[in-house]
Amino acid sequence: MIQSPERLCKQLDLRFHDQRLLQQALTHRSARGANNERLEFLGDSILGFLIAEALYQRFPQADEGVLTRLRAGLVNQSSLAGLARDFDLGDYLVLGAGELKSGGYRLDSVLSDALEAMLGALYLDQGMDACRQWVLRLYADKLAGLSLDSWRKDPKTRLQEWLQARAMALPEYRQLSAEGPPHRRVFTVECRVAACSEPAVASGPSCKNAEQQAAQKILDRLADEAGKPL
Repeated sequence: MIQSPERLCKQLDLRFHDQRLLQQALTHRSARGANNERLEFLGDSILGFLIAEALYQRFPQADEGVLTRLRAGLVNQSSLAGLARDFDLGDYLVLGAGELKSGGYRLDSVLSDALEAMLGALYLDQGMDACRQWVLRLYADKLAGLSLDSWRKDPKTRLQEWLQARAMALPEYRQLSAEGPPHRRVFTVECRVAACSEPAVASGPSCKNAEQQAAQKILDRLADEAGKPL
């Protein structure tokens, strides 16, 4: 059963003047009527800017390369989907019958797109200041836990170095699928390492991007086991 959008707003301490914008943001393209693709496009740009702004202010000594890596670690499909799961966003999505039957409301790609679409809808409804306040609330814990030392290298490099330091085999990446039209291709890959019993699976707009996200998932698992960031 799809939960009420009003319940979602209450949970997130948000208030939309135009409820139709929120409803559109929560509607996947597989469902009939206006969907969230255009809002996701808008929200993606807004999120990238607001996180860049927050990082610029938080790390005044960091150069462009470090800031870019920091932003990539925060604004990616896996990270967004994790935030969406924190408030059960999948329970509020409107999906077509096929997508619903296949469990689309659990997919990282669907959840991350919907979260960005909500941000796009909020911008159209209330402007940039409201978006900034919400994004800073959403990312408060992640921003507070950032360390320049642990984010200077991309996830694949950090994972490889972590394994090499322990004389362990290097990660194995395997492409599982490549779906969608050429201009919106979605690649899904898995990453296997001896230190984890199960592979990490991630999707992205390129094989390289998906591999980076899968490597980050492995790093997150290892960090959870170690009780500290890697």
